[in-house]
This record gives sequence, structure tokens and C-alpha cells, in this order.
Amino acid sequence: MATYRAGVIGLGRMGSTFDDEITQGGSLFLPYCHGPTYHAAPNVELVSGADLHAEQGAIFGERWGLGSAHIYSDYREMLEKEDLDIVSVCTTARVRSTIVQDVARAGVKAIWAEKPISLSLAEADEIVETCRAEGVALAINCARRWNPFFSEARKLIDDGEIGDVLQVTVYAQCGLSHNGSHAIDILRYMAGGNVEWVFGEMQSDEAAAGEGDLQGNGYLVFDNGVRGYLRSTACGAAPWEVDVIGTTGRIRSVNNAETFELIRMVPGGRRGRGVPARCPFPWPVRMQGMGLTIVEDLISAIENGTSPKCSGEDGREALEVAVALRESHRRGGVKVALPVEDRSLQILSSEIRGDDTPARIRRLQAR
Repeated sequence: MATYRAGVIGLGRMGSTFDDEITQGGSLFLPYCHGPTYHAAPNVELVSGADLHAEQGAIFGERWGLGSAHIYSDYREMLEKEDLDIVSVCTTARVRSTIVQDVARAGVKAIWAEKPISLSLAEADEIVETCRAEGVALAINCARRWNPFFSEARKLIDDGEIGDVLQVTVYAQCGLSHNGSHAIDILRYMAGGNVEWVFGEMQSDEAAAGEGDLQGNGYLVFDNGVRGYLRSTACGAAPWEVDVIGTTGRIRSVNNAETFELIRMVPGGRRGRGVPARCPFPWPVRMQGMGLTIVEDLISAIENGTSPKCSGEDGREALEVAVALRESHRRGGVKVALPVEDRSLQILSSEIRGDDTPARIRRLQAR
């Protein structure tokens, strides 16, 4: 079994310490974030890290057993000196596009980048095209695709267990770019197609007129006939729910993937039209840390020339849907087709606020 050398750019929360904050599973299974995953993966060697902030580099090196010679303040020096196969990009989205492209051109085999893929559609296009040209597998960390229960749900759909999918609804109060990347991506994953056009309603006219991350609601039309609904404004008693309705059954994920329900139509009921009956949801055969599943997927992409489960194209699509929903509101609630023509359009993900200070430090200061 080949061993792959890995490095991480951005050594803060998602690069290293996020797993320390997790006290229960739900949509997450550990190891989840980048440093802990590489440290735990049997066929990966975590060999280096890079961060502008010396304190983060020191913490990372001590935590994962790396000497100071392998911790860099300049990621370009790391790419030059370390013979890396896989690189994670866990920096602020403000610089993600430039860094991902630099990494791709440095000769690595795969990149695992945080979400959102970028701030603008033009940046997303550049990332996708550069990785394609360099033959680099790119995975965007919309991680619900690798959640074992969502994977089982997708298998049930593919096996025809709920008939033909008619509608997917996602409830997730969040900004459309930052955590909206997760919401839009899992909607697309469950729908199993590509979005052709949308209607959108944002939280306010003022928010829609700007470029900041914003909440909104939307109607999505897919090329396979599925219809999608997204509510990212206040969701009340439905926090992070996913509801997939088929012709003969239904799958529902409740409370951020803590509970999964499978409902099938059984004979009976008024005029013999059938009765919805709750059935046991099949547990996945394997329950491992989602980061390990992502790395397995990346290595498979390297070795077999396949596309990661959430590829650069998928990450771009999530951003494009968000932009299109906002554009629909801006234009008075009209239908907006994908792809969006104006590639300069952007949403300034909420994660870039105060990004001159590491997110780990900001969270500590907020306590």
C-alpha cells in the first residue's frame, strides 16, 4: 500500500483544532478536520504545515509531532521544499483561490480545500480549470456527502427504495455562501442532478443589494425533474433538516443528522391508496471518521482517475446556486438560469470577517 505525504496550509481550527470542539456526533464523526485526519490515516504521513501566524505553527507542530524545520510561514516555501502528494488548504476564503492554484501548479496529486470554494464565480472557474489542467484531484469540504448516513440515504435512493425522487427540502439557517455551501451541496447530492434555474428570496432588499453573506430562501429546478426548496432564513423547530420525498417513500434527516427516518408506502388506507409507514433506517456498514473517508476518496481519485465525491465542480455549483438565488431577488423575483452569465459576481463569505486574526483566537476571545 502506497504512503502519501501530506501538508496543511492554514493551521487553525479546520486545519488542526476543530475536532477538539466536538462533543457529540450528529453530522460529524471524528477525525473530521485536516491535521487529525492525516495523523490518523494509515497510508498518509503528515509531514509539514504552513501558517502566517507563528503561534499556530508552533501549536500544530507540537500537536502532531513535526519539527520546526517542517513548519513554514510561507506556504510557497513548503511546496518547494517538501515532496507533497496531498495538500489541504484551510485558509480564509479571501486567499483560497490563489493558494489552491499555486498548490495545483506545484505538482501535488490531490487537494482537500475548505468551503466555500471561493468568493467569486470567476475565482471558482479559475480553480476548477487550473486543477483540471494540472491533473490534480480537488475535493471541497462540503463534508455531508461523506457522512455515512447521508451516503446510506443516497444508496437507498439509487436502489429505488423510495421510488423516483420528486422533491428535496433543506432547512438550514445560515449564510448562503459559508455554511450555505453545506446546505446547497447536500440538497444537490440528494436530488442527484444539476440545477437548471432558480427563484430566490433574500432576507431583505438591503442584504440582496450588497455582496455580504446573507440568508435566503429558494426554489431550485433540476435537470432530472427534481424540485428543491432551500430555507436558510430562520428555521425555528427545524434546524438543519433534509427531507427527500419520492414516489413510494421518504427519507428525512432531523436535527443536523442526529436522526434519520425512512418512510415507505404500504398497502391500505383510504380507497387503497396506501399508508406511509415508518421503517428502520439501515445503519451504514462502516462508521469511521469522515476525514478518513474523505482521504480514502481522494486517494481513490489519485489512483483511479475518478472525481472526488464533492469535487471542485460541485463546490463551484454550490456557490453558483447561492449567487443565482441572490440575483433572482435583485431582479425582482425572476427566474435565473445557470450557469450565471456574469462571472464577476461574488458573495463575501462570513468566514472572512476579522480574518486578520485566526478564527481559533477569535473564538477564544469571544468566550
